[in-house]
Amino acid sequence: MNTGSHMRVGLFVFDGAEELDVVGPYDVLSSWAQHSALRPEVVTFSADGAGVRCAKGLCLVPDRSADDVGPLHVLLYPGGQGTRALAADPEHLEWVRRMRATTPLLVSVCTGALVYAAAGLLAGRPATTHWAAFDELATFDPSVLADTEARFVDDGDVITSAGVSAGIDMALHLVARLESVDMARGVRRGIQYDPAPPV
Repeated sequence: MNTGSHMRVGLFVFDGAEELDVVGPYDVLSSWAQHSALRPEVVTFSADGAGVRCAKGLCLVPDRSADDVGPLHVLLYPGGQGTRALAADPEHLEWVRRMRATTPLLVSVCTGALVYAAAGLLAGRPATTHWAAFDELATFDPSVLADTEARFVDDGDVITSAGVSAGIDMALHLVARLESVDMARGVRRGIQYDPAPPV
């Protein structure tokens, strides 16, 4: 696949996407793009290029539509309540399968995994999702090897992450995988991400 001279990461956005599922990884990946000699390009896109309203009301204006986003190295699919309608939409699932055929690495955050499962992309594979969505995941595909403990699961050409803030962890892992651990550590320091929740 020829995707041009540099790495391209596309974040698919849609009505009902969970805000942090989108902007958490976007901030990590955009910070990486600003400092990397690899010059990765990070773009957002919606089905038709129109703006979307996220789950809690944040409105986003994407860079592109699905038709003109072009070839990607990485497709990132966030979660949120909007995934339920998309997971039940045969045309959308066919689009996801077409993206699978041309995109080396598919990534999901939270209930984005439900759409991948509905499209048949997680059959017999280890995967994770939001802690409250494992029953739904099994409904879409009972063959998925659900990991209820991991923050993210890297299964080669598919990476799934647990809910919401876990997308940040996954995105940092993605930077380490695509470039280096040192770069991921630099991005983590730059965004001052050092979670230590109260006990």
